[in-house]
Amino acid sequence: MHIDAKKLLRCRKVVAEINRHKWLESEIAGYDIGFEVAAEDWLKKHAAAWVRYQNKNCSKTSNVANPRKNISSRKKKRL
Repeated sequence: MHIDAKKLLRCRKVVAEINRHKWLESEIAGYDIGFEVAAEDWLKKHAAAWVRYQNKNCSKTSNVANPRKNISSRKKKRL
């Protein structure tokens, strides 16, 4: 499975996961590791599993690979 990191990093859910990972890893390290280091580590260790989980558990209208589609479909549902 090929994961497009640029597309993933545009997704708010992914950024939230990376920030959570950053906080945990910073606590372990004893200093702030920074977003870039946390993102690289999260993408390497957790991205594939996260994408599989999201694709398995999301509805057919939601598409993790295309975050813009998620936003527009949510707006339409609210209208």
